Amino acid sequence: MNISELIMFVLYILLMLGIGIYFFTKSKSTGEKDYFLGGRQMGAWVSGLSAGASDMSAWVLMGLPASVYAAGLGKTWIAIGLFIGYALSWILVAPRLRSFSVVCGDSITIPQYLTNRFLSKNRSLQVISAVIFLVAYTVYAASSIKACGTLFHTVLGVDPRPAMYFAAIIIIGYTFLGGFNAVCWTDFFQGMLMLGALLVVPIVASLILGGNNASAVPAGYFTLFTNAQDVISGLGWGLGYFGMPHIIIRFMSIRSQKELKKASRIGIGWNFLILGFSVLVGVVGRQVMGDDIDGSIVFITMVRTIFSGPVLGLVSGLLLSAILAGAMSTADSQLLSASSAFASDVYKPLIRKGQASDREMLWAGRWVVLAIAAAALMIASDPNSGTIMGLVENAWGLFGASFAPVILMSLHWKRMTFAGAAAGIVAGAVVDVCWLMFLSSTGIYEIVPGFFAGLIVCVAVSLCGAKNANVEKLFDKCVAFDD
Repeated sequence: MNISELIMFVLYILLMLGIGIYFFTKSKSTGEKDYFLGGRQMGAWVSGLSAGASDMSAWVLMGLPASVYAAGLGKTWIAIGLFIGYALSWILVAPRLRSFSVVCGDSITIPQYLTNRFLSKNRSLQVISAVIFLVAYTVYAASSIKACGTLFHTVLGVDPRPAMYFAAIIIIGYTFLGGFNAVCWTDFFQGMLMLGALLVVPIVASLILGGNNASAVPAGYFTLFTNAQDVISGLGWGLGYFGMPHIIIRFMSIRSQKELKKASRIGIGWNFLILGFSVLVGVVGRQVMGDDIDGSIVFITMVRTIFSGPVLGLVSGLLLSAILAGAMSTADSQLLSASSAFASDVYKPLIRKGQASDREMLWAGRWVVLAIAAAALMIASDPNSGTIMGLVENAWGLFGASFAPVILMSLHWKRMTFAGAAAGIVAGAVVDVCWLMFLSSTGIYEIVPGFFAGLIVCVAVSLCGAKNANVEKLFDKCVAFDD
């Protein structure tokens, strides 16, 4: 165990808890809108980096570099697809979603927005969405908790299972206390740390360790176009951004359209750098470390090789804390999104029939945070649960196939109906899961068929239904809204 690295880990964790405690002291008298959406008062820098950090979990420091390290630049299509999708989400989704969510009943969750968008009293869409949220976020959070266990085991030599429990307690702690404000501000700092680590490590590794070990790089390693499945599946990852609740809810929280434009530039720039240097970590790692290490820890191995010793160990601890940052910044956002969906879309309207107080809503959401974290821990602790990248892939696919086509159409198609939205969500989810179970051998990522199935069903069911003049008038009002 490196004491210097341990010291940095402890200081980092205390900082995250301190942020949670700070916002807890400020938010004792606030309501659900403040706890779940920060009162729509987020600035450009916090929103831009928080949206990115809530997406880029520990897989960007462990999973993606491992794929590139093992298979070469053919896996770069994942990064290319993600960047294109992320940029388009700021352009096509962010401005309208913020306006639409305000005009449509001041909605604070994605299911609530979709219901209000169609002036419906039917709660079925909210319930369907909440169920998908709970399932997908449990799997997603498990990947982040598993990454923390791998980090503590590799760096500090501790058993991964208790390390997972410890990490979960910390994540639950500041999410439980500070709500959306704490999550966004911790994501802001974590986003900066992740970017700094990815900028430093491959550059310093190339300079110090050298990168001319040609024998470590197999033939075809630098070939970008390997096969059609990699290209289609890699680009398909980008489709998920249009319907990823814990990311696009950041668009709803920004204080104004002016701040949103600034946030988009910050977020897109951050995303470009983080993905580019994540790929570079895999490439440089293969060149300087050869093929003798486990690809999932190539980032960790390079950091500890470069920054060894008592003094440099502090630098190593800071850089390795970026993995904690990645895991925590995603897990906290997922837990909060799931709890807000349950509290606002199921507990308040269906269980309490609209009679729940703000305090009761906050505690309902907090209990859901605990429940999902417990379930995620069970999955992460199971040695047969799969890899970190695999868990992320499954959850990402379910979200993207379910919500991405429906969110896009709701913001850009006046003729869409409530029935079309509900049917599109269900169709996307069913096709995604069935493809994963029965057709994964095709090599095509399940989000691709799931997305297009949801899109087709959404359009077909909407066209089969009757037009609603009031819904179309609300659409025009949302488009014209400008604060």
